[in-house]
Amino acid sequence: LDQQQMGHNSNSLTTQLRELHCQTNIFHIKMKLAILAALAGSAAAFAPSASTGSSSSAMQMSETVAEETVEESPFVPAAMTINGWAADAALPIYGLPGAVSPLGFFDPLGFSKNTDLNTVKRLREAEVMHGRVAMMATLGYLIGESTPTITYGMDVHHTIANNQIPEIPGTVLFPFFLAINIAEALRASTGWIEPGLGPLFTLREKYYPGDVGFDPLGLKPKDAKDFANMQTKELSNGRLAMLAAAGMCVQEQINGKGILENLGF
Repeated sequence: LDQQQMGHNSNSLTTQLRELHCQTNIFHIKMKLAILAALAGSAAAFAPSASTGSSSSAMQMSETVAEETVEESPFVPAAMTINGWAADAALPIYGLPGAVSPLGFFDPLGFSKNTDLNTVKRLREAEVMHGRVAMMATLGYLIGESTPTITYGMDVHHTIANNQIPEIPGTVLFPFFLAINIAEALRASTGWIEPGLGPLFTLREKYYPGDVGFDPLGLKPKDAKDFANMQTKELSNGRLAMLAAAGMCVQEQINGKGILENLGF
């Protein structure tokens, strides 16, 4: 009986040992699975997300496209229109009137080549003003030599125009030169930037060369095309007058005769 009981106890102990071994194996398997699951979760936390990468790439692409769009179409301010004229850099002297047939745009010495807008306006201002002075000088040669004057009275065969200024009294010359100084001061204040407020020899942005606002008879056209046509006529007459006044001065210096006298009148 004791042997049977001992055998029975041995069998039950073996069975318990087997069950304990199985439970131990199951525990080990569960622990391994838990560790693997934890490692997988950690790795997933540090792995890049496909949706995030795509959205980031999309944002970068949109920013690049926006930058390219801004670079391709920069903001360009509209040119200011004055008396119907808007400066156009693609045209000679920025599109100012004055080119007439048969020569058209005539600048053989290239004074206006590769010049900025202010320089072109300054050159046109000088041309217009010299043309106006020359037109008055041409009339002054003819009238001063061939009509009664304050200085010479009714005698029309008097000193030629080149020699008249030294013979005119100071009481007559003073108001004459004073009027010239006042006119020039008004022109400068109208069209030119004051010294110290900008670069020297700079015309105002809204100033049209030669348009000092003096039009007592209201001859200035309102239409842009008519204004350009009248400006071209003034320039043509002024250019001719500059040549004429220079020719009159040289002719009188050479033979000492008045203009009409030299022509036989």
